[in-house]
Amino acid sequence: MRKSLLLIPLSLFAFTAPVSAGPAEDRGLEIATEADQRDTGFHDFTAELSMLLKNAQGTESLREMRTQVLEVEGDGDKTLIVFDQPRDVAGTALLTFTHKVGADDQWLYLPALKRVKRIASRNKSGPFMGSEFSYEDLSSQEIEKYGYRYLRDETLEGQPMFVIERDPVDENSGYTRQVVWLDQAEYRPMKIDFYDRKNALLKTLTYSEYKQYLDKYWRANRMFMINHQTGKSTLLSWRDYKFRVGLDDGDFTKNALKRSR
Repeated sequence: MRKSLLLIPLSLFAFTAPVSAGPAEDRGLEIATEADQRDTGFHDFTAELSMLLKNAQGTESLREMRTQVLEVEGDGDKTLIVFDQPRDVAGTALLTFTHKVGADDQWLYLPALKRVKRIASRNKSGPFMGSEFSYEDLSSQEIEKYGYRYLRDETLEGQPMFVIERDPVDENSGYTRQVVWLDQAEYRPMKIDFYDRKNALLKTLTYSEYKQYLDKYWRANRMFMINHQTGKSTLLSWRDYKFRVGLDDGDFTKNALKRSR
């Protein structure tokens, strides 16, 4: 699961268990590590996606985006997301450098202002472009970013699942904890419950319509995030995945943000 929730990408995880770790912590880390290893080695990919926003009254708005992701050896992934439609957001782009340890680096390019804005770590819990995904959700989910705990085995929609809890290490995280359901056959994330800083259920993300690429890497074609506290939702629909297209570090720079349109 070493991908962002969005690319994730979705797109979970080398974290050192605390001295006091017990069987539940060890088992949780073991499951997260296996999920991560199964998604290692893709190198890079591009994809197109639609973002459907819906408010509590049912009013919808649609945005078209494209993304590219580069796997970085020894660190987190690099991700570039660019909006193509509608016209008022076209050219807006987000560049993310995820790090295994420490704060991630994120920059937002706003074409109307013709400037690149750095996203401060303390603002990572804010919503991305009015969606129910936060800036934090768009970073690749490296193992080192969480502590883990195995909760139980459970059946979800007829499939056996591992249910684990992960607690963000970063004090600027917008979440106190996340409960993750992974299918036992492929270790793919199927559902994540997010709890806010008051430990109340905030959002649920569900993954569906998985497809396998390069005979190894699974990607969900649909990701649905519902905010239980506001009634708003965001549906991401993915298409046209292309793996190992030859991306490199030069495709993920602040200048690349400005060129992306």
